[in-house]
Amino acid sequence: MASPADLVIVGNILTVDPQRPTADALAVTDGRIVAIGARDDVQPLIGPDTEVREVAGCVLPGFVEAHGHPLMEAVVLGGRMVDIRPVTMPDAADVVAAIHAEVAARGADGAYLNGWDPLLQQGLPELTLAWLNAAAPDGPLVIVHNSGHKAYFNSAAARAAGLTRDTPDPHGAKYGRDADGELDGTAIETGAVFPLVTGVMTPTDYPALLLAECARLNQAGLTTCSEMAFDPMFRPVLEQMRDKLTVRLRTYEMSTAALHTDASPDNGDDMVRQAGIKIWVDGSPWVGNIDLTFPYLDTDATRAIGVVPGSCGHANYTREQLAEIVNTFFPQGWQMACHVQGDHGVDTILDVYEEALRQHPRDDHRLRLEHVGAITPAQLQRAHDLGVTCSVFVDQIHYWGDVIVDGLFGPERGDVWMPAGSAVATGMRISLHNDPPVTPEEPLRNISVAATRTTPSGRVLAPQERLTVEQAIRAQTIDAAWQLFSDDAIGSLEVGKYADLVVLSADPRAVSPEAVADLEVLATYLAGQQVHAKAD
Repeated sequence: MASPADLVIVGNILTVDPQRPTADALAVTDGRIVAIGARDDVQPLIGPDTEVREVAGCVLPGFVEAHGHPLMEAVVLGGRMVDIRPVTMPDAADVVAAIHAEVAARGADGAYLNGWDPLLQQGLPELTLAWLNAAAPDGPLVIVHNSGHKAYFNSAAARAAGLTRDTPDPHGAKYGRDADGELDGTAIETGAVFPLVTGVMTPTDYPALLLAECARLNQAGLTTCSEMAFDPMFRPVLEQMRDKLTVRLRTYEMSTAALHTDASPDNGDDMVRQAGIKIWVDGSPWVGNIDLTFPYLDTDATRAIGVVPGSCGHANYTREQLAEIVNTFFPQGWQMACHVQGDHGVDTILDVYEEALRQHPRDDHRLRLEHVGAITPAQLQRAHDLGVTCSVFVDQIHYWGDVIVDGLFGPERGDVWMPAGSAVATGMRISLHNDPPVTPEEPLRNISVAATRTTPSGRVLAPQERLTVEQAIRAQTIDAAWQLFSDDAIGSLEVGKYADLVVLSADPRAVSPEAVADLEVLATYLAGQQVHAKAD
């Protein structure tokens, strides 16, 4: 006879297991599910010391963030940087006031702010070097764009970071310069932005910041999160904190000019593991540097972000540079995850992936494309035929949907932005993500937006690209876990898998798709241990 379970949960359970889609109870021993099914199936495992919890609402697998930045968000939301994102501060006047207030409060220690967005915070001033120096004449001032792909900095910040006119541009990034070659106070892409904000993190403070980030993710129902811009400098602290984390981490190390990683593909365990290598084709649609076959519109919105009329954006890496990176790491056994928004950029990276697969065949590679705003149905079919999978940033529709159509690309291109329906129609397994802190961690909203495609004004973009709620749940659980090579252990509620669970206030299949976003996360469990409970 089986030993009594440690924990039994009774309620309405959605397993996301096609062999047993629903259940009434599950039993947990040593952090893993040992039985699931009808209550009578689990009853024999209830002993005198078994904790039995009858839950209201609905139990699902813990949500999986396939494209996150928790190690960065821990710092961005940790207090040293001021949060000026549109979700926090929608009014331009408030943003400018926050900048001046932080400069006054910090003085020579420097003011650092994150979330500048001229598309959503209409009326922001142009951040010229003269404006930045006037706003902060005595100390560093760094303002990071909400996309994370651009930053603005004053002369004091340049001195603090050791930047001069002679500083070479980092690999795949650049510092803006004026006609005389002097720094103009702009940094484009990660390699240029990160050196400007290193001063906001004190190593002794970081463990507490990361635990606070885990708590935020648990509050949203997450039990697993990727880190898509992993810097190996964080490896020691992750090892140190492994037993304290309440979120499983899957990291993707940023490729650099060195073309090297100290890790090997067989590293880590089910709690912390480096899953792959991150590369970029292009940048952000909100900055104007995504690689398109069609031009941006000429509107107030595009002029506000500095796009030259007729521009089709650009790539940050050439095909040859991308091929060099992929052909270095892919033959070692690494999964590759490539940021790409523009359709021309999609063609480039698919060409690179196809050639790498020809030279180094691998049956189960799960090569990834990240965000894919302007990807076409034909490109999705090609990707699927190659075994390539997409992580789709559908939440952009909720925040930027109207400006995508009216301000940036027009209805022909803008309506079909983030075509999740076409991706799934090919047979592709996709994930949905929030790319936090670009948008808040909100998996329930992702499910809702994928099923409705509703913009802030209430219009519906390309209804043929909607997912069903059930499809969207898979993209936030088992299929996201699959992308992370973790579906053997998480992502669905099955015997042998970890008891990573989220308890919602209602069954997402039983409410309207619009209402899914407003469901409450009542509790979150990691390996059978409750890591979040909604306050009464």
